[in-house]
Amino acid sequence: MGAIFDAKILHAIAKNATGLDTKDAAFAQIIEDLKDEYRGHVRDDIPWVFNNAGGAMGQLKLLHASLSEYLIFFGTPIGTEGHSGRYASEVWDFIIDGEVWCYEEGQFERSVYGPGDVAYLAGGRAKGYAVPNAAFMLEYARGSIPGMMPFGIADAVFSTLDPPTIGKTAWYYSRLVVGELLKGKV
Repeated sequence: MGAIFDAKILHAIAKNATGLDTKDAAFAQIIEDLKDEYRGHVRDDIPWVFNNAGGAMGQLKLLHASLSEYLIFFGTPIGTEGHSGRYASEVWDFIIDGEVWCYEEGQFERSVYGPGDVAYLAGGRAKGYAVPNAAFMLEYARGSIPGMMPFGIADAVFSTLDPPTIGKTAWYYSRLVVGELLKGKV
């Protein structure tokens, strides 16, 4: 079994949760809708963990992880900026709350994404991005997820020197991947 998630459905689910009273309410609504749509493939028991990648710091909550897809909540309450990374995988960021700015090489005006918008990163491409204040999103990646892992942990290894975060990230990702492999999901 390859990709199971549909970016259009994920966008609709995330968009449906924008404008709720609290972020917790939005996250709960999204998780409920994801579990209804993708039974047995979405977890909500993994805690939030820090993530430093591409010079940016945020926090993430794994909802699904396999060898070919991941689905997370990602964001920061205090703003950040950095490099998106360049992968063979595709990445969609469905903005739930806040604002995200992006630009690509040769682009001289920023692209601005707010609640209900989707920022897409094609395979082989890279962006600079900023969260000027605070933002949270549902992020979906499709492709070789293990190939993305070095980017996801390099800052924690070589810059922030944060072994607990590396360990938690690897442990939770591995647990979810094994669970999906046991279901026949690559």
